[in-house]
Amino acid sequence: MAQAVKGTRDLFGNEMKWFQRIEDTARRVCSRHGYEEIRTPILEEIEVFKRSVGESSDIVNKEMYEFMDKGGRHVVMRPENTAGVVRAMIQHKLLVNNDPRLLYYIGPMFRYERMQAGRYRQFWQIGAESFGVASPESEAENLMMLFAFLRELGLKHLNLSINSVGTPECRPAFHKAIREFFQAREERFCEDCHRRIEANPLRVLDCKVPGCQAALAGHPVITDYLDEASRQHHARLKELLTALGIPFEENPRLVRGLDYYTRTAFEVLSSDLGAQSALVGGGRYDGLVKHLGGPEVPAFGWAIGLDRLAILMQQLHGEAPLNPPALLIPLGEAASLKALTLAQDWWDQGLAIQLETRGVNLKKALTSANRQGTRFALILGDSELEKGVVAARNLGAGTQEEWPLEEVPARLRN
Repeated sequence: MAQAVKGTRDLFGNEMKWFQRIEDTARRVCSRHGYEEIRTPILEEIEVFKRSVGESSDIVNKEMYEFMDKGGRHVVMRPENTAGVVRAMIQHKLLVNNDPRLLYYIGPMFRYERMQAGRYRQFWQIGAESFGVASPESEAENLMMLFAFLRELGLKHLNLSINSVGTPECRPAFHKAIREFFQAREERFCEDCHRRIEANPLRVLDCKVPGCQAALAGHPVITDYLDEASRQHHARLKELLTALGIPFEENPRLVRGLDYYTRTAFEVLSSDLGAQSALVGGGRYDGLVKHLGGPEVPAFGWAIGLDRLAILMQQLHGEAPLNPPALLIPLGEAASLKALTLAQDWWDQGLAIQLETRGVNLKKALTSANRQGTRFALILGDSELEKGVVAARNLGAGTQEEWPLEEVPARLRN
């Protein structure tokens, strides 16, 4: 029997309903902040990611799905979307007039990595990118939007972890210090860290191997090496977050896993299920647009894994509240015809109503409605037709009453 490719899966049922609810919330929140949706291709030229994510990153070294297509082009299935969005901005000359561009995206990404709970080789991300504004205020506004999105999903126990990774100009002194620190204990670090210390020393701090984390005790701190402008930027962001009531803590090891970050790097942690875990990450990447061949444009953004977020929603809330609140059940041919015209009118009014069209008996229809979590069964038989009503059965409470047909929309809304 045919199976889904390892690391991929089919989305349906409650998980799909949570995907839709999360996506709808993201679109609503991003749109009211002035962000527009962008959709980029899944296939990109490999250089887009080698030049942006960085050849020292695990994504480029280990995880990309790359191949030569039939035209001899070296392409990759996108492992993240910031680089693709930047490529689109440059290609379509959307950044030439210095106006801010605020964009968000929702879509699948692909990484060949070790399978674990909530992590798949085809996975979905929601992200937001702000181009053209370099101020700490723009970062604070973007983080306000992110927290609003998470809170509208019902997440309450959120904390922001932040760091400043400075600029390329102020990093050489830090790189020298971290290399000297590393050399004094290099036998305690993994093989990947030996590669990272030469290519991008900052990424040693991002290693998830427990032994490497232990060996980093007492390491040089990047914020001690910031230039004055980066130091002021970081201080101003913390001032704004405090004024906005966004809880945060500084984490000197937070560097993110990609090479293009400058100054602010952050993660949002959630303890809604007990122990804190990272939900979303991002930061500033002022040099990326120019590095990929565009104008010198500052940028800031984040991405969140939709798969893990949907799992969290299911664990916190169970069934997604997306089922139609009512099932209209006609009994007999005359009722079936009337039900079609009624349902059309109620759908036109924006009501979510499912219409039973199988011609099954009432008991079977009610059994299906209960299994699907429907709130009300609206029963329309010959006697109801004569009186101009439906028998409205509250499936949760087990009660039933008659509703005049003209009152059904208002009663369902209430």
